Amino acid sequence: MGIWEAIIIAIVEGLTEFLPVSSTGHMIIAQGLLGMESTEFVKAFTVNIQFGAILSVIVLYWKRFFQTVDFYIKLLIAFIPAGIIGLLASDYIDAMLESVFVVALMLVLGGFLMLGVDKWFNKPTEDQEMNWKRALKVGFYQCIAMIPGVSRSMATIVGGMTTGLSRKNAAEFSFFLAVPTMAAAGGYKLLKLLLEPDGQALLADNLTTLLIGNAVAFVVAMAAIKFFIGFLTKYGFKAFGYYRIVVGVLLLVLLALGVDLSVM
Repeated sequence: MGIWEAIIIAIVEGLTEFLPVSSTGHMIIAQGLLGMESTEFVKAFTVNIQFGAILSVIVLYWKRFFQTVDFYIKLLIAFIPAGIIGLLASDYIDAMLESVFVVALMLVLGGFLMLGVDKWFNKPTEDQEMNWKRALKVGFYQCIAMIPGVSRSMATIVGGMTTGLSRKNAAEFSFFLAVPTMAAAGGYKLLKLLLEPDGQALLADNLTTLLIGNAVAFVVAMAAIKFFIGFLTKYGFKAFGYYRIVVGVLLLVLLALGVDLSVM
């Protein structure tokens, strides 16, 4: 992986991580378009640059992270379902990460869901406090996002809205939940890489690339979060739904025409 390839992938990550369009799906598409080989480092890179995106949440909402222990208990409750399933199904998830077809299909299906979210689930209750039942439900919704192309952001925001949270509050809890979830995924992937026979040497040789990727993802994610909260509050999800459908259908057409978009 070259520096420019790393920067492109990091930009894609930063732009899409907190939007309901699937960051993993877009990075898989970008890898396919760039003709990148799906090496162990590339797989680890696409997960570990999420640390930069995590940092953007912490910086933007740093005051919210200095709360009571109850705040962290809710995050833990919401994290547990995905943590368990992610650990048990790691190899199966890795296999799906190489399928552009799965990404395209999930983009289309998720896009149609996005078109109806504002009508079906945008019914906020007076009580906007995050309790453990809401947290657990959001946690189960997050598990759906292990399928590439679904979008962790979309799954958790919709999950929050089904409990009566407003779009803004559901989105913000989705951002907070991203911190332990993405940190665990990135840490696990990094540990797996280090345990490989040449893992430590591979990481040392590509450390600059990894640091640049995280820095780019951090800056871009900061801007994306600010844009998303304002846009979502004012306009809702429809624009993201149409975008997902267009991109997903385009990918399916290209695949049907025999264009090789696979991550090698």
